[in-house]
Formats: sequence, structure tokens, C-alpha cells
Amino acid sequence: MFVNEIFMILYLFAFLFDPKVDEKVTHATDGFRKLKNEAFKEGEKLTFDVKYGFVTAGIATMNIERIRRISARNAYHVVFEVNTVPSFDWIFKVRDRYETYIDVEGLFPWRFEQHIREGSFSRDFSAFFDQRKGKAKTSSGEYDVPVYVNDILSAFYIARTFDYSNMKINDMILLHNFYKDKVYDLNVRYLGKERISVTAGTFDCIIVEPLVQEGGLFKSEGSIVVWLSDDKLRLPIKVKTKVVIGSIDAELTKYEGLAGKLTSKK
Repeated sequence: MFVNEIFMILYLFAFLFDPKVDEKVTHATDGFRKLKNEAFKEGEKLTFDVKYGFVTAGIATMNIERIRRISARNAYHVVFEVNTVPSFDWIFKVRDRYETYIDVEGLFPWRFEQHIREGSFSRDFSAFFDQRKGKAKTSSGEYDVPVYVNDILSAFYIARTFDYSNMKINDMILLHNFYKDKVYDLNVRYLGKERISVTAGTFDCIIVEPLVQEGGLFKSEGSIVVWLSDDKLRLPIKVKTKVVIGSIDAELTKYEGLAGKLTSKK
């Protein structure tokens, strides 16, 4: 299904970082970690075309709306939305929204929300992460989680702060993420670098391949490849996932409010 693949793209973005391998970690007097972040800031907005073959089936946006106060901490309020275009609505209408609240200093989530509207199907899910007690609280119960556990959206933003410069082709990273009632593991393989062109321009990129295993949240009929800009911003430039018939691509079309210069753009 078209939307399952969109959600797979977001979910797989979530596994591009593990805080244990980041050396830029300090700790504040309250005990929480502090991570250096030169990749994004309040006001950033990224827009993508979601294509099935040569057809643009949907538009996705990733928006850091503003800094809010949650659990006595400052947090980025991040919103990810996926909407099918009007010409595709008659086939399968999608209006999906995901939200996360990411601690400004520690880059870990405090709250996650998922609101799905796909055809006649709807689902709403939320989780509160008590990072002080190591608990994830949902409508179905309370669960033990690892320190600084991620949701599917916050982990993508943390991924953008990671330094891939010392990785070699086929190096693997073991990552962790909480969704619904479970912490999931996934390996990510580093594939090297490539220059690619999308609507937003031509970029030098690093390439990673999340490896989905049996028993996880998703199984893929083929490979999923992610291109991130090869600079401090680590913008997602393109995601390609093979499906039973053809492939689905998400490509960057517009960006604004960046935290710095996009030096990978040619």
C-alpha cells in the first residue's frame, strides 16, 4: 500500500543514529546529556515529492514549528505531514500527521503523536517518554525503555547530528527505537557517497541502507536506500524503496530556515 511505504520511509529514517557512538556528548548539572547540534534549528521546513514511478502521488513536509516548554525543558515541536495530491485522492486519500517534542539540549524526545487518516482507516497513537524514569507511557500501558530512547521522528533529527566521516563502506550501526509497545533493533549499513540531482538541486550525499529484519515493524520486498547531504546539515535529499511493482521515491523539492550553509549543493 502506498501509505505503508511512506511510513516505512519515515520509520527507516529513524534508525540512522545511536547516541552511544557519538563522541560529542556532555552532561548538564541536571544529569541530562547535551549534544552539539549544528544541523537544524527552529523554523526549518523541508518539502518532498513522494513519487510512484513517474507519478507524484503525495507531498510530505517536515517542519520545526517552534520551541515549546514540556516536562520543565525546552523542546522543538516537530511536525511531519504526508498528504496525497488531489489527482491521487480518488485512488487513495491520505492525510497523515506525526509530531514529536525533542529536547533542545539533549536531542531526545518527550512526547510523540501519530494521527493517521488513510482512506476509511484512521488511527491515533501517542507516547509520553519519561526520560527521568526510563518509561514510555501509552494508552495501552507503561513500558521500560533504554535511556534517551527515540521515537520514529525524533531519531531522524538526531541522525542529522551524527558524524559519518570516519565510516567505511559496509560499516554497520546497531540502532534502537520505541514504537507502540516495543523497542526495535535495526542494522544500518553505510554505502559511501554519491552526487545526485533532485528538484531542489544537485547535492553531494552520503548513502545509507537500513536493513529490515523479520519480526520487526516492517518487512521490505527490496532494498531501502537513503541519501543525506554531505555537510553539517545532513538534509534528507532522497529516499528510494523498492516495492513489489516498481519503487517509491521521496525527493527534496524545497527547503527554508536552515541552520547553516548547505555546502553540499553544487
